[in-house]
Amino acid sequence: MFPPERVVCLSEETTETLDLLGEDHRIVGISGYTVRPPQARKEKPRVSAFISADIPKILALKPDLVLTFSDLQAEIVTALVRAGVPVHAFNQRTVAGILDMIRTLGALVGVAWRADALAVRLADNLERTRRRSAERGAKPKESLSET
Repeated sequence: MFPPERVVCLSEETTETLDLLGEDHRIVGISGYTVRPPQARKEKPRVSAFISADIPKILALKPDLVLTFSDLQAEIVTALVRAGVPVHAFNQRTVAGILDMIRTLGALVGVAWRADALAVRLADNLERTRRRSAERGAKPKESLSET
């Protein structure tokens, strides 16, 4: 189904991004590590930790799409794919990768224009922060993997 109406997010990043895109109504299940947005933790069923998931609980939610992160969730992905569930695995490790994830996620749920606008706004904010830091003599880190 396109765009997917029932999305399970097995990482906090995708839950937060869908919320920022105004698409949180699509989320039917979340990771137990999700803290943002706060209402997701209150309203959505928790179906996974980081490297483990309740596959029967996910399947009972009848997702059109499950969003995962990295090879650490490969066993979860395998079980879901074998059950016939569409899965997209992200693996963002840098700021550029995060901006790409936002754009890809927007395209997956049919709001590419909103995702691009969000990515541009975030990139602009980062650039302004870099300039201010440079003016103060500080050198900000270039990627998340450096933190």
